[in-house]
Amino acid sequence: MTRDIININDFTILVEEATAEEATIDSCFFDEPLIAVAFYGEGDVDLTVKYGDKHKEFSHTKGLTLSFYADEHVEFIHSVSASKPLQCLVIATSTNTIDNLPNQEGELFGEMLNQLVNPDDHYVEGPSFIMTPEMQAIVDSLFNIQYQGKTKMMFFRSQITALLSHFFGQLASLKTEGIKPHEREKLNQAKDILLKNIDNPPSLNEISKQIGWNMFKLKKDFKAFFGVPVFKYLQNERLTLAHKMIRNQESTVQEAAWHVGYDSLSSFSNAFEKKFGYRPSQIK
Repeated sequence: MTRDIININDFTILVEEATAEEATIDSCFFDEPLIAVAFYGEGDVDLTVKYGDKHKEFSHTKGLTLSFYADEHVEFIHSVSASKPLQCLVIATSTNTIDNLPNQEGELFGEMLNQLVNPDDHYVEGPSFIMTPEMQAIVDSLFNIQYQGKTKMMFFRSQITALLSHFFGQLASLKTEGIKPHEREKLNQAKDILLKNIDNPPSLNEISKQIGWNMFKLKKDFKAFFGVPVFKYLQNERLTLAHKMIRNQESTVQEAAWHVGYDSLSSFSNAFEKKFGYRPSQIK
């Protein structure tokens, strides 16, 4: 388990990673009242938030963006296992310094996260949504920084600024308020079906039948909730998995392409370059 705390201007950045062969609990508190946005990486780790006699549970955290207010009475519990490693990045600011944030960022928090700026409980949850592919790419890059020293910090600082910009931009355009909690569970079920069959996914019609929806509702709500159409989401997940396999030397480029469902190496390489900006053979 690694936990790094980095201060950038009046933001505190918490970077957490953990893996475990057996189920392990990772718990943390904040020392003071904070307004924060958490970004979850690829692990899909389980999260429980406890405050007083209340609690909130999240069982689908992969790609989740979660905004919240929390004081020192709130406990955040991650259940880490071999199949669900922890990758969590939190951008937080103290309620006392929010008005001092540079570049009018404090005004953005006040306008778009007003319920967090003016909380009515120990824990107040703000908007949450699944990251766009652009946001996910930034989070992935922050957990796999290749630079060192001052260059690493310069890269980290620039990516944090870009990530916050995407967050507020997506918050302004995303309309998921009409998607009810039980409908979000259905959408996460559809996502899980895709990821479990990443090399040979079922058709939209088959997925619709499995979750008990019609195809029109699945297409419409999936795009609203995840930010991209169903099979664009699948393509992004395929390429991200392939990138990880090649980067970690778990497979060759050809093997990675086959593993994620590409029969043509040229099609795989072209899609990979379009997403990441370089060919898979260029991964060091």
